Amino acid sequence: MQDVGRAALMAQGLQAGFPVLADADHAVAEAYGVFNLLGDGVATPSVFVINSAGEIVWTYVGRDANDRPSAAEVLRHLP
Repeated sequence: MQDVGRAALMAQGLQAGFPVLADADHAVAEAYGVFNLLGDGVATPSVFVINSAGEIVWTYVGRDANDRPSAAEVLRHLP
């Protein structure tokens, strides 16, 4: 799975001191109510920063299959 691999590479490259989850089957996104926010029935790349209280503090939902935020952008939003 390409997205799972990308998440693992990002975490490794950043030497992340925080958990990085690749939600390949969208179970977590669905549980948070943020799956397919575009309403078109297609899963787009989405990134969510969740704090230790389990609250979403930042989200990025791609406009198409290749629209992802940079690692630097994600890091700017870490609590």
